[in-house]
Amino acid sequence: MGGSQLVMVKPNLDDLPEEAKLPPGYAIRTYRPGDEAAWAYIVSRTIGGSDDPDRCRHELIDKPIFSPDRLFFATYRGMPVGTICAWQRPSDPEGVGYVHMLGVLEEHRGKRLGYMLLLKALQWFKEHGFKSALLHTDDFRSPAIKLYLKFGFIPVFADETHPQRWRIISEKLGIPIPGVQG
Repeated sequence: MGGSQLVMVKPNLDDLPEEAKLPPGYAIRTYRPGDEAAWAYIVSRTIGGSDDPDRCRHELIDKPIFSPDRLFFATYRGMPVGTICAWQRPSDPEGVGYVHMLGVLEEHRGKRLGYMLLLKALQWFKEHGFKSALLHTDDFRSPAIKLYLKFGFIPVFADETHPQRWRIISEKLGIPIPGVQG
C-alpha cells in the first residue's frame, strides 16, 4: 500500500522490559572500527540498499552525532549478525531518540536478537536523559512491528493512509493495536 513509512512512538522509557538470555554463541556489543562492512551487509539484507561499507561511513560514522556506544551489534561467535542504532535526528524534539536501522540476518532470527538490540538502544536513550523514542517502519515488517508493540510503541497517524494500513496490520497479526479501530 502506498504512502509514507509508518511511524511509531514510545511515549516514555520508564517501563523497559527485562533483558533476555541469548543462546550460546550470541552476544551484544557496540561498534568497533572495521565493522562498516558487516553493518552494510546486515542492513542491505534486512532493510535494503547498498552493501558498500562506505554507506556506513556516509549514513552514520561521518555524522557529527555519531558515537560508537550508540551503534549496537548482535554477534554470533564474534561475527555481527544484527544491528541497531540509537540515533538522534536534528528534526526531532529534544529528548526524543530515534530507533534507527534495526535488522537481524534471516538465518539468526527467532533467537531474541531483535529484542535485545531494541532494548539496548532504548536503555542507551534512557541512560542519556531521553524521555521517549520514535521510529519508522514498513507495513510488511510484521515481526518488527510485533516487537515494537511488545515494547510499548504505538502508531502515529502521520498521513491519511495510516489508519487503514494499521487496521490491515492489526487484522493480519490478529492482535489489537492501541489507537487502531477494528
